[in-house]
Amino acid sequence: MNEAGSSDTSRAGRPGLGALMKDQLLHEAWSRDKGRALSPLLRLMPFVRAHPIDAVLGLAFMLISSGAILGLSAAARWVIDGGFAVRDAHALLRVFLMAASVAVILATATGLRLYFLFKLGERVVADMRKMVFRHVLGLDLTHFLKLRTGEVLSRLTTDMSIVEAIVANVLPVALRNSVTLIGALVWMAVVSPSLTFLVLLMIPVILTPMLVMSRRLQSLSARAQDRFADAVGYAGEGLGAIDTVQAFGQEDMVAGRFNGAIESAFEASRAQIRARGLLSFLMIALIFGGMLALLYRSALAVIVEHTLTPGSLFQLLGLAFLAANAVKDLSEVWGQIQKASGAAERIVAMMDTTPAIRAPEKVEPMPLPARGEVSFENVVFGYPGRPGPPALNGFSLKARPGERVALVGPSGAGKSTVLRLLLRFYDPDVGVVRIDGVDLTHADPAEVRARMALVAQEAPLFSGSAADNIRFGRPGATEMDVQAAALAAQAEGFLTALPQGFDTTVGEHAKTLSGGQRQRLAIARALIRRSPILLLDEATSALDAENERLVQQALHEAMHGRTTLVIAHRLATVLEADRIVVMEAGRVVEEGKHADLLARGGLYARLAKLQFTAQAA
Repeated sequence: MNEAGSSDTSRAGRPGLGALMKDQLLHEAWSRDKGRALSPLLRLMPFVRAHPIDAVLGLAFMLISSGAILGLSAAARWVIDGGFAVRDAHALLRVFLMAASVAVILATATGLRLYFLFKLGERVVADMRKMVFRHVLGLDLTHFLKLRTGEVLSRLTTDMSIVEAIVANVLPVALRNSVTLIGALVWMAVVSPSLTFLVLLMIPVILTPMLVMSRRLQSLSARAQDRFADAVGYAGEGLGAIDTVQAFGQEDMVAGRFNGAIESAFEASRAQIRARGLLSFLMIALIFGGMLALLYRSALAVIVEHTLTPGSLFQLLGLAFLAANAVKDLSEVWGQIQKASGAAERIVAMMDTTPAIRAPEKVEPMPLPARGEVSFENVVFGYPGRPGPPALNGFSLKARPGERVALVGPSGAGKSTVLRLLLRFYDPDVGVVRIDGVDLTHADPAEVRARMALVAQEAPLFSGSAADNIRFGRPGATEMDVQAAALAAQAEGFLTALPQGFDTTVGEHAKTLSGGQRQRLAIARALIRRSPILLLDEATSALDAENERLVQQALHEAMHGRTTLVIAHRLATVLEADRIVVMEAGRVVEEGKHADLLARGGLYARLAKLQFTAQAA
């Protein structure tokens, strides 16, 4: 980074290196193993409160089912003490009907609980996925310098699934078991206070391993999630460049990187499973050991002391089992809560990341009607994290409304950087970039970009139909607008020849089309936008000579009334520009018409001589 960008704010209200470092540290925090507090789970509450009916009904039926479970112990006591002791068939039937009623209530409440809570979990995760994905789309490009697409997808899939489980199942189970534990202990105290005291002595013994091992489980869970995110990142990179992988015959190498990441994730998960298995072993051993001790003491109370009836003994053992099982489930749920807290923290960190490029608090509106005037005033800019000299160093340029300006120069001269600053993908470290007289740092980025249409050297297309890709430039465009844009971009011929014409699905990244066809589709997408500023970054580089001639003719017509900035390495494509700006090392070194620049014998003349000589050869 250049010296001018070393302060936190290079200009008032503009985020500088400090903000960029903050975003980078936030990203690094996602991949660090550290203790997770439960506070990130509280950030889920607004999403839950957005669906109060499902939440209230789910919790209500959960409480009813918990009460019904406790009621089954009383039903068993009725059957043993009341049913078996009577000699009347009607009285026996009445006792069993009461027990059956409790079972029906339990079954009904459990089914409704599962429906409403799982529905709530699905709804919460759907809302979060939409919010997080939209937020990620609004982050500035600096944020993606080190964050891989696969990591973002991992947050939207794996971590979200964990959050879904916590809302729909884990937290309700924890609450249900807490209610069951408290209710069982209270009822046991009513049946036999002395035996209840014995159970209370057992609970700390059972809980101790859970509390000791919870932090270990938390750390292992976070590490397993991070390792899996790394594996997804490797997979995304490999599949995103599958043609390059196959062209270089590096399938085994890419698969090897993915396999290594998967093995690392497996080892991390295995360590977590070992710890959970050990905890479960201790829980079961302690619970059943305590149950045997309680059974022995209760049997003495029935057989020797005669202080309990057989029904009371059965109820007491049932309640003790419910309490012990609730403690065991709480120990397992605690580990899942820790895991979910880690996933929620990673999602919250993404949601809380503030883009460095954003609308200021007081937005200066773009003037209407749009004129298309472009101005760079002594701009200095260096890419964050990239060593070496700045990409632009004292760059100044003014393009009048409707003027066609060509930017030429050797690779690394800063030509594409000019377009990136104009689109406000980045802000300059020093200097000002203006459109129609408005400093772009004072404007809403969405308003700024609405005034431009871009055709890049490798313009990405999307899955869907050809018409969908053209309409991406202006979603409200009519079918006639789509056809007109395709005709202007010399794309109508091959599009109408497709099996379903404009409605033909072109596949992911439109890989069913040739390079020239994809580029013409991208040009049509830019033309349908009808923006006052047209940006062409090697827009015809993928076309053969015949198609290039046709598209140049189409672009010549499309440029009328628009300010156009053209980047081209092939100088033959910029001969008709109103002005040619020659760049070197981030500065303007020459500008003028083609013939005038040739006559000066400067950098442009040398580039032209090398290029035209090579073409002649």
